[in-house]
Amino acid sequence: MLALRMNRLLLAAGTALVMLPTLVLAADEAVGAIPTVKQGFATGVTALIVFAITAAFLGVVVWPKISQGLDDRANKIKDEIEAAEQARKQAKDALEEYQKSLAQARAEAAKMIEATKAQQNQLAADLKAKSEIELNAMRERAMKEIDQAKRAAVSELYADATNLATMVAGKILKREINAQDQQRLVEESLGQLQSLRN
Repeated sequence: MLALRMNRLLLAAGTALVMLPTLVLAADEAVGAIPTVKQGFATGVTALIVFAITAAFLGVVVWPKISQGLDDRANKIKDEIEAAEQARKQAKDALEEYQKSLAQARAEAAKMIEATKAQQNQLAADLKAKSEIELNAMRERAMKEIDQAKRAAVSELYADATNLATMVAGKILKREINAQDQQRLVEESLGQLQSLRN
């Protein structure tokens, strides 16, 4: 900023130096005097010298500073473009990394869902097998209980039939059968019924 102000000041000073002979000539004309060739030659040479000094001053002092300022600005713009390009690349890399992470998370979620489904299926199969085992055990117990109840009922039926037959036989024989006779008759009757059943 300071260099720019300095350059403007130098440019204004150089312009004033170049314009000085013209102003002097204009002042002479305003007075009404017509310059001679010698005066015109001197004014022209003075103007050329002032122009050469101003051009040399501008070429040595001002233009390098202006050129340096333009180069600095170009470098700054170039650096900003490179920084923006690098930031864009970093953003692109970050986006790609995010997309990879998102894809990995989705894959892991799918695996977890699949594993959970497999566990649920396995648990359902285990529960089904366990319930079938328990059902079979209950069925076997029920069959045993039915068989025991059947045997008890048959035994009771045989005992009642034997008692009835004994009473009938006792009445027929008009004599009383004792407990041993009754037990022997029950066993014989059960043996006969089982042989018939088989």
